[in-house]
Amino acid sequence: MSSVRLIDIAHARSGDKGDTVNVGVIARRPEWYPLLARLLTVERVKAHFGTMAGEVERFEIPNLFALNFLLHNALGGGGTLSLMTDAQGKTFSSAMLRMEVDVPDDVAAEVIS
Repeated sequence: MSSVRLIDIAHARSGDKGDTVNVGVIARRPEWYPLLARLLTVERVKAHFGTMAGEVERFEIPNLFALNFLLHNALGGGGTLSLMTDAQGKTFSSAMLRMEVDVPDDVAAEVIS
C-alpha cells in the first residue's frame, strides 16, 4: 500500500443548502470507484473535517462512479448567519481532496507517473 492524496484518484465539487454542505467526489477512473467507496466512509470524512458539529451522510452513485456527502451543521448557521470565511461551503471539496489515502501500489504507480 502507498499513500496518495485523494485528488490523485478523484475530483470533487461542493456547495451548500442552508447549514448543510454537499460534497460530491468522483473517481478519476471508473475502476477506482470501488476503492473510493471503501476508503471514504462516513467516519473517515467526519474525522477529516474534525470541527463539524453535525452528522455526515453518504450516498453512493455508482453509475457516475461518485459518492455524495452531506455535512450537516457544517457552516455555523449558513451563509447569512455564519462568521466562517467560507459560509457557502465552496472550498469543502478542495479540503476533502487534501485527504491522504492508502491505495494499492499499482494505483499509486499510475497516479505518480
